[in-house]
Amino acid sequence: MSISLIVFYLLGAMCLGSAVGVVVSRNVVHAALLLLVSLMGVAGLYLLLLAEFLALVQVLIYGGAITIVVLFVIMLTRVHEVRAARGNSQWPMAVVASLFVFGLMATAMVEGIPNHTTRHSVDFSDLGESLFTQWAVPFEVASLVLLVALIGAIVIAREREEG
Repeated sequence: MSISLIVFYLLGAMCLGSAVGVVVSRNVVHAALLLLVSLMGVAGLYLLLLAEFLALVQVLIYGGAITIVVLFVIMLTRVHEVRAARGNSQWPMAVVASLFVFGLMATAMVEGIPNHTTRHSVDFSDLGESLFTQWAVPFEVASLVLLVALIGAIVIAREREEG
């Protein structure tokens, strides 16, 4: 067994274990930290695939920015509102949907395991040129959407405090 396969299994176990921890955790701060662990495991999987840029984006955008936004939401949410919303009548449908997705992914994994022996990486200069010429506008639109969402969350939280 090669070292990359062992690292793959360890990172996969880390991602799956922390993802299950996010779902079953009763403490939202612990869930956010477990989400960060899962996202870092995905970044490690990207490194195994020689996708260094995706690993960097995973760490910076998802590991950093999205986790911080989740923590802001936790801080802006009132504790008694979260405790009142614990009971959810939709969990049986969620179980069915998750089992369906698991079956679909397991079937795809068993049926279509690729047998590639060589891996190719993309040069950072080519990727950077493509991102800053062809994809500059979508990145700016995404940043504006995130900014509007953050401002909206602050406005909603302040209206509740004043009311």
